[in-house]
Amino acid sequence: MSDNDANSMQEQNQESKQENEKEQTMESLMGEYSEDFSFQMPVAGEIRDGIIASISGSQILVSVGAKSEGLIVGKEYEAIPAELLATFEVGKAIPVFVVTPHDQDGNLILSFVRAVEEQSWIDAEAALASSESFESTVVGYNKGGLLVPLSTIRGFIPASQLSLSRRLSMSGETPEAKYKSFVGDAVTVCVIEVDRERHRLILSERAASTETRDQIRDKVLEDLAEGEVRKGRVTSLADFGAFVNIGGADGLVHMSEISWDRVVNPNEVLKVGEEVRVKIISIDRERRRIGLSIRQLLGDPWSQQVKNLKVGQLVEGEITRLTSFGAFARLNVPGDLEGLIHISELSDRRVDHPKEVIKVGDVVTLRILKIEDEDHRIGLSMRRVDSPAYADSDWKSLAADFDLTPSTEGETIATMLGEATPEPIEEVVEEVVAEVPDAVVETVEETQGAVEEIVEAVEPKADEEVKAD
Repeated sequence: MSDNDANSMQEQNQESKQENEKEQTMESLMGEYSEDFSFQMPVAGEIRDGIIASISGSQILVSVGAKSEGLIVGKEYEAIPAELLATFEVGKAIPVFVVTPHDQDGNLILSFVRAVEEQSWIDAEAALASSESFESTVVGYNKGGLLVPLSTIRGFIPASQLSLSRRLSMSGETPEAKYKSFVGDAVTVCVIEVDRERHRLILSERAASTETRDQIRDKVLEDLAEGEVRKGRVTSLADFGAFVNIGGADGLVHMSEISWDRVVNPNEVLKVGEEVRVKIISIDRERRRIGLSIRQLLGDPWSQQVKNLKVGQLVEGEITRLTSFGAFARLNVPGDLEGLIHISELSDRRVDHPKEVIKVGDVVTLRILKIEDEDHRIGLSMRRVDSPAYADSDWKSLAADFDLTPSTEGETIATMLGEATPEPIEEVVEEVVAEVPDAVVETVEETQGAVEEIVEAVEPKADEEVKAD
């Protein structure tokens, strides 16, 4: 073999060796590339970390480690909130969702908003698994509860999952009345249900809360002051009154403080769940008791009801109740007033129990002994209806009722009343007396008889004294 042939063979061997080495190097590099980037090849539905490569008026180029940058364009670009878009700049890292690895033009289409939303669902599922709570803000409400965001998705807190203090402070019948005041409040919640397909995220404030009923009541008691007016809700009814919850603490509206009218049972005027306005009339922080009143926020009809009544007046009444200490009677006057006939005022004889003298339903004539404006009490008497002590006032009352003013210079009452033919005053009085209740007539007659007896007893003594003189 000539030297030229040997040299040529040597060159060919050298080239072949270099080709082999080059192929091995490319295979090695391709293997390394495959190992490093096979997991980075875009797949529809995955979330990737990207770097903003450029921003224009209608699209964003994002590098995600693929052969070419991906595009955020069209509706995916328009979905980005303007205030958030203003913070984007070249080189900023953002999460992106792979919408499609290749569109009809071969472009990699990405979405920022869907990436954040998808991450929110992932975070929600993680929170559900861990039972950990997170803080957020109430952004709205619907007819069933409050709306609270978790990143870009909105969660729902049903009314039953609100904290105890929030539920107790709710008032009103409409969603606006119940929930509007909570919008903007900070809230701590935990996830209790995630359904990504139905786009359903259920949260609970109650499960995340550590507050107790005693803690709530103590806090409410600290903030209360006597004389305040609060809205509350009736929680229960008892024979002696109604319990009303005001902001997390129950107060008692005693039966006497429900209404100015007589109330036999609280359920006559109130029902459980009803919203009412109450006035705080007493606070016992040591015993954790609150006294409330409904009637003090209502107009007091007492002054109008008793304005035509006066002590000593005769009235008609129906016996409504008997007690060991007396009887109650409803007066036959405007206003449905009721008074007490003490057992000592039932009869001149000794009475051990009112049932010996009267029974419920009896209609009797009564005399008013006292009217107590402060306590709204009327004292009545049966035994003093015929009392001579009231004879003069009875005649004056009778005269006022029939406009019987004293006549002067021989004028008769009939003349003063404007009758055409005057009548002797005796005849007029007889006609009037005929219309007077028998009880009053008997009282007057007894008084007249008593006076005559006194006169008869006094006249002889007076005559003897005159003769002696």
